[in-house]
Amino acid sequence: MAKVTVIPPTIHPLTHLPSAAAGRRRVAGYARVSTDSDEQATSYEAQVDYYTRYIQSKPEWEFVRVYTDDGLSGCSTKRRQGFQEMVADALAGKIDLIVTKSVSRFARNTVDSLVTIRQLKERGVECYFEKESIWTFDSKGELLITIMSSLAQEESRSISENITWGQRKRFADGKVSMPYKRFLGYEKGEDGLPAVVEEEANVVRFIYRLFLEGKSSAGICKCLEELGIPAPGGGCKWSKTTVESILTNEKYKGDALLQKKFTVDFLQKKTKVNEGEVPQYYVEGSHPGIIEPDEWDHVQSEYARRKRLGRSYSGKSVLSAKLVCADCGGFYGPKVWHSTDAYRRVVWHCNGKFKGEQRCGTPTLGTDAIQAMFIRAYNQLMGNLPQIISDCETMRKALTDFAALDAEIVHQTEEAQVVAGLVKAAVQENASTAQSQEEYMKKYDSLRRRYEDASAELERLKAERDARQRQDKAMALFIRTLKKQPEVLDKWDDTIWTVMVEKGIVHRDGRITFIFYNGTEITVGAE
Repeated sequence: MAKVTVIPPTIHPLTHLPSAAAGRRRVAGYARVSTDSDEQATSYEAQVDYYTRYIQSKPEWEFVRVYTDDGLSGCSTKRRQGFQEMVADALAGKIDLIVTKSVSRFARNTVDSLVTIRQLKERGVECYFEKESIWTFDSKGELLITIMSSLAQEESRSISENITWGQRKRFADGKVSMPYKRFLGYEKGEDGLPAVVEEEANVVRFIYRLFLEGKSSAGICKCLEELGIPAPGGGCKWSKTTVESILTNEKYKGDALLQKKFTVDFLQKKTKVNEGEVPQYYVEGSHPGIIEPDEWDHVQSEYARRKRLGRSYSGKSVLSAKLVCADCGGFYGPKVWHSTDAYRRVVWHCNGKFKGEQRCGTPTLGTDAIQAMFIRAYNQLMGNLPQIISDCETMRKALTDFAALDAEIVHQTEEAQVVAGLVKAAVQENASTAQSQEEYMKKYDSLRRRYEDASAELERLKAERDARQRQDKAMALFIRTLKKQPEVLDKWDDTIWTVMVEKGIVHRDGRITFIFYNGTEITVGAE
């Protein structure tokens, strides 16, 4: 009979340390709370103190440190610096055991939790979850961790859904909240609603004024920095993005569009711009405004115009990209004459005047001459103010007469629905009845073209309706603007030029045809 001698293991299969080694295990604690509230801060400090004392009380353990994350969600480990540092140290061989309160403190994402634990196990690092009494080197450990992590993840899903429901309920009730620490001009009032901070509100008004006076976003940033005005975050540098956000945010006129973004993944906290996937709520007069509604609308109109122009708008002058050459249709641009002597002045001529074989015959004009001609055109317009307003109101009635257009939209909608039904029936018939595939494809292609034509016409009609509504809104704004302006203008005003004139066409004889935003054209020449 063969003799069998047992040779006991000398290396621990997980730690790879000699079994007889009497060295103390290097132990670290991990503490985390998910909010910045005072109550949670107390819990956070208690966890750190508890695990420091707990680890140091074990003679067989060597205390490394307590790694912490304060005020961060457990749904993802990607933004938890303390957690990442702890795992990196463990994988680098600086830690043998990690002690934490529970599976949910470690991670509420099942995948993150298991992946991390398996990485640690491969390097011989054990985790102990005190609440559930789970040791990851135990044979039952991974099954229990999977179950507990899944439960924690479902708890996170439930909490996220409850928070989302609460937010949408507040939106539906018209309740407005703002990121006050980085939102210039407002603070949280005693009643919980936005309250104006007058010093900051003056900066917002200054930004709007600079924009209507012709400054670009970059130019506004430079001006604010030169004046030493701090940015919303407290720094000295202003960004174009910040300025543009201030210029286009409806909250500055006292309204609020709620749910501009929404969370698409509760685990990763990913958000996206709301493009119609979930409801939005527009609340008028939700809080005190800083900018007058009409001024805000003027800024939106000018902002959209500059965006369409792209690089054509330089921001060097309020006249930029509004003076047009009658010969080629290109813009007039500024040029400096006598830049180094006492006769220095800015003049304007067609940007393509000296390009190509067919040179434009339109003249070079001085800034003063252009401004003087505009003042004369403006005074001529305002001299006929009652008739101008009457014409605008008549135009508005024509624009908002949607009877025929709406009837055609209904007709094309019904046509698209009928043809869609015919297509569906044809496909079902072909699937259930033997027939010539050549004839079927002819019929299908004919119906498809008919459907596409109906859909295209429906989209065109809807676009026309939307365009007419925008025109009506612009006309109403122009009427209100007219009523607010001085009847006689005796000196140049940047803002009046911006909000009143669509463009000025320069002719060969030096006259300029000013086209106002209501479509009125007035041609004047130099005196």
